[in-house]
Amino acid sequence: MSKPQHFHFVLLLSTVVVALAAIANAAAATSITPRFKEAPSFYNSPDCPLIIDENHGFSILFSDQAVHVAMTLDTAYIRGTVAAILSILQHSSCPQNIAFHFVYYERAILRRATISSSFPHLNFLVYPFYDSSVSRLLSTSIRSALDCPLNYARSYLANLLPSCVHRVVYLDSDLVLIDDIAKLAATPLGDNSVLAAPEYCNANFTSYFTSTFWSNTYFSLTFANRKACYFNTGVMVIDLDRWREGDYTTKIEEWMEVQKRMRIYELGSLPPFLLVFAGNIVPVDRRWNQHGLGGDNFIGLCRDLHHGPVSLLHWSGKGKPWARLDANRPCPLDALWEPYDLLQPKTPFALDS
Repeated sequence: MSKPQHFHFVLLLSTVVVALAAIANAAAATSITPRFKEAPSFYNSPDCPLIIDENHGFSILFSDQAVHVAMTLDTAYIRGTVAAILSILQHSSCPQNIAFHFVYYERAILRRATISSSFPHLNFLVYPFYDSSVSRLLSTSIRSALDCPLNYARSYLANLLPSCVHRVVYLDSDLVLIDDIAKLAATPLGDNSVLAAPEYCNANFTSYFTSTFWSNTYFSLTFANRKACYFNTGVMVIDLDRWREGDYTTKIEEWMEVQKRMRIYELGSLPPFLLVFAGNIVPVDRRWNQHGLGGDNFIGLCRDLHHGPVSLLHWSGKGKPWARLDANRPCPLDALWEPYDLLQPKTPFALDS
């Protein structure tokens, strides 16, 4: 065999080996990947604007007129992500004008296939989030689930999404909407604010940081002249242009570097956001984040809704509705999540009388 022929043979053999390995890995992963049924189709109401982008033709993925939503695709939460997407589409007046941006960490092909099969007409893009982006900055938290690198993806959205996407609604995967997301996306951010979120100023703010933080004069002055209020980072409206201009990813990373050296907080990706933004955000009506519904899955604690109207139900906390439903130990409010669950087959459940 001549050298050129030998080279092409080796190249072909290598390609076949790589392809076979990919098929084998996909098959192995498929055996543990949940199966979901196809969602119904959702169409715009007659008064929805027709979005035509001059640079990309009929496409909402890069248009200012679209509602842009960012979420993560994670193995443990894919069932919640699918339910969240369905709830968003079902309650939107203009579902075809929503562009989804999914950030993934691993097994992107399978997760993308899951989204495509459940929502064949969904407008979406996927973006890789590499461990190297954040692994050097990670420190352990009081809950191992908070240590996943993908939990920090929200800090990098301005880097991951195209520069033509100027505003995005970031959502966690353990929630459902029962209102039109366009209302949330249209939240005015004023002249200077980078993000908006439901704000809670009656929370014990000091509990989010360690005594090491508060005993250090330089650190404790971080909140001087700021009305430090807690906000949940699972629901945020973000001006990506202002984020990029202010280089807020670097500001968050700087606090994570301090954490690596001095342990100034315990709760994963939330405290760096509070250090940078608390007291400087636009408050959103709390109806848009009825959070804490996860309660505590270990002692069976169920949470009630906060007082007032509800537009978004958020199962933040240790207990997730799909896990409690599968175990036939649901909390009453888990029944509000179940209609959006596209898993097939589903485990029957019963609420206690």
